[in-house]
Formats: sequence, structure tokens, C-alpha cells
Amino acid sequence: MNPSVPTRIWDRDHTLWSEYPSEISDRLGWLDAPLSMLPELDALDRFARETRAQGIAHVVLLGMGGSSLGPEVLGRCLAASRPDANPTFPELIVLDSTIPARIRTVAGSIDPARTLFLVSSKSGTTIEPNMLYRYFRRIVEDAVGPERAGNSFVAITDAGTPLDELARQDRFRRVFRNPPDIGGRYSVLSLFGLVPAALIGFDTRRLLQSAADVRAACGPDVPASDNPGASLGAFIAENALAGRDKLTILTSPALASFGLWAEQLIAESLGKSGRGAIPVAGEPPAFLHNRSSDRQFIHLNLANDIPQTNNPPDYLAANAPLSLLAPQPRFSIDDVADLGGEFFRWQFATATAGALLGVHPFDQPDVQRAKDFTESALRQFEEDGIAPEIEPQSSLTELLDAAKPGDYLAILAYTEQTPQTDAALADLRLAIAAERGIPTTLGYGPRYLHSTGQLHKGGPNNVLVLVVGERQDPLPIPHTPYDFAILANAQASADIAALQAADRRLAVIPLSSLI
Repeated sequence: MNPSVPTRIWDRDHTLWSEYPSEISDRLGWLDAPLSMLPELDALDRFARETRAQGIAHVVLLGMGGSSLGPEVLGRCLAASRPDANPTFPELIVLDSTIPARIRTVAGSIDPARTLFLVSSKSGTTIEPNMLYRYFRRIVEDAVGPERAGNSFVAITDAGTPLDELARQDRFRRVFRNPPDIGGRYSVLSLFGLVPAALIGFDTRRLLQSAADVRAACGPDVPASDNPGASLGAFIAENALAGRDKLTILTSPALASFGLWAEQLIAESLGKSGRGAIPVAGEPPAFLHNRSSDRQFIHLNLANDIPQTNNPPDYLAANAPLSLLAPQPRFSIDDVADLGGEFFRWQFATATAGALLGVHPFDQPDVQRAKDFTESALRQFEEDGIAPEIEPQSSLTELLDAAKPGDYLAILAYTEQTPQTDAALADLRLAIAAERGIPTTLGYGPRYLHSTGQLHKGGPNNVLVLVVGERQDPLPIPHTPYDFAILANAQASADIAALQAADRRLAVIPLSSLI
């Protein structure tokens, strides 16, 4: 690795990634977030105490991509590591789906009079949280009355966005305005992550302190070889350039959800211009029998999640053969609150890897095409009433028969995520690992559009795409000419069209064929 790369990152030198400063010069605020966010914590603590005193039982976050995955990881890791945590804190529910069944499930699991809704969007124009707000605003108004409904909503956005203005017009309880120079997938250590974290009782001070410690270790005066972020970034990029582009993330059980966040960060930042690293998270253990030469492995462990005995947990025992594929970076943290340091490490690593791979890590050029196709499908519905549908195409067998060495299968499920669906898709991944020996990834739609969707269309064309769909029952959206079923189908059909335009190999099958 060129030793000047870390220094140039700190110098905010946009030419490290592009000759143009667009979406670089105004996207590097994450470098300072561990320090710049510290003055916000007292106010966040007061706000969290107020909500608890008022009996708030649930915090429902309405967001997508960078606005939602960081908070979801914090909530899941906190719950997994401390199952007996103080029940006085509200439960965090992240809703980043337009699937009607998922929305109904969330609506049926809360008391709208005792729920705080976080409408979270950097741009303030993201269609999913905007439509979800309309839906839940009606529910809250029915429960507490139109005059009091605004008190149940909080906005997290940049200053001056349409969401900022909507919050003023609709008399939201609070608006948290984030620094504008922090991009969505780099925002977990900003207000987008800290507000929900504080509300559920996460130790936000330790979170930022651990991030500040790693920030110092990645500082401009630290030799590149000793820089924990730059070293990880070099490992990722050098392996990808050598053909080992399947970045397989292995964690101890309590940190399993960390892969959701890392997957988005790596895929959307590095998957473009026909290049990139393919993050593989949550893969069933059977894949470890696959000794293919296209993988790199990175481990993240929670210290007290690993028994100090001769009988390690199943995932560690299963990983033992992977020592043949050394080196494998291994990181360990003492507490989930120390995830702040890992967030910063991986952000710095991604910026470094982008420079070494020759890609712009802060834009998402191939995401817009799917958005444009979605808007076109919705306009067509408004004009002629023809609802978009997900039509079966090809078959899984035909798709897999087209696989070549170095390929992987991306499973994209437009269905509610339930234990039954998770089990069916895990079985599918197991079968493919055993029978075909190729890596698999899994994303639920439309979440993945704001995560791995960029990689599928803009990254290396070594992806086989399997879209799994099911019939969506109508669910009206107030003041909107279409409903959630039409919106979800428009998003799915639009992404299929964008993938086909990018000449990706593709099959579309019904969920019923797997269950």
C-alpha cells in the first residue's frame, strides 16, 4: 500500500479517489464524528429520559440503508449481548420495508399512543420512509387525535431538506439536524445512529470513546503499516485485486448483525466501475467446506461470547480449517459499546480500499437507475391503472448451470422476513453451498436496494441474481394514488429491469417453490 494514502485521507484530498470533488469534499465528516458528536450526548440523554418518563414502549425507526442499518445493528447487538437488560428502555423496531405484511406486523405489535416514530432520511426525499410516515401518521391520529399526533414523531435529517420542512409543518416533537458532510452509510456515529441508540439505553459515550480511540490509531501521524483502518483496507483491496473478492465476515453470535452494516458499507462503497469486494455475511456454516480460492476472511469477536475452553462455539470450530487460507484479520471487542471503534475502523478501511481499487467510495451511481425505473412504473400505474407485477423468469437450476468459476449467487427476497422465510432461504444457501460450491448472499427487498443493490449492478459481473417474490396484499397509503403492494412490486420489477440492463444473469421464482 502507498504509505501516503492515510495521510491524503486526513488531508481530505479528493484526488485520491476522483479528479472531481463532488460527493467527496462534502462527505468526509465521518472522520471527525467521534469527536464532533460528543457535545450532542447530554441533550440526547435528556431526550431519552423524557421519553421513558412518558411511558414510551417502542421506538419505530422509519428509514432505509444508512439511516437504518447502523441503528438496527446497535439494537440487535445490545439485545443479544444483554438479554436481561433494563426493561424500562423502549424496544427499537427498524422498519425498512414496503412489503405490506411486514408493515402490518409492525403496526400490530405496537400501541401507537406509546410509540415514538423516528423518520430518518439524510435527503428527506427517500420514498420508503416518506410513505411509511403517511401510513403511521394516520394510525397515530386515529389513536390520539390530529392535534396531538405530531408529538409522536421525530425527524433525523439534514437541515433544509423536505423532511425538515415537513416536520415543521406537521409539528413533529423534535427535529435532529445532522451535519451535512456525513453520507448515509458513514453515518452510524452521527445523529442517525446516536438518537435511536440513546433512546434504547445504549452507552453512547463509550460508543464514541471507542471510535475516538481507533480514530487516533488511524491518525495522519501513524505509519500506514500500524494504522488499523488502513491495514484492513489494504487487506481487502489487495485480496480483491488478486481474485479473492468474496469478503467473508465471520462473527461471534452476539455480533452476527454487524454483517448487515458492513455488507452495506462495503458493497455500496466499492461495488462500481466493474470492480469491488463482495461482502458475504450470515452464510450458513456448511460453506466452510468450500475451499474455493476466491475468498478472504475477516473475524470479529465479542470477548465474553467466546468460552475460554477447549470446546469453542460451533462457528469457531467450523472455521478451524480456514487457517489454511491465512492470513485472516481477527478483531475482538470487550463490550458491544466498543462497536464504535469497529465502525470507524471499517469506514477508514473502506475509504482506503476505494483508493487502492480505483473507485469512488462515497457515491452510488448505479442506484439511481432502479429509482428511475420505479418512478416510471408508478407513473404508468397512475396513468393507465396497470399495476406492476413480478413475473417468473427462467429457473434456479438454469441460473446455477450458468455459473462460472469466481461467481456467487445473490438471493433477493421480496417477502416479509419471518423465521419461516429465514429458515427456507438458509436451507437454500446450504444446498447451493453443498451442491455447487459457490458463495451466496441474501438480501430482503427493498432494503437491499439501499445496500448491495449498487454492487449487483455496478460491481464485477460475477453475480447470479435470484429474485424470490410472492403475492402482495393491498395496503393503502393515505393521500397516495398507489398502495404499498404496488410500490413494492414497482421496486422489484424496476430492479429486475436495471439488472437486465446491466447484463446480469437472472432468475425470478415464487417463494412458494421454496417453502
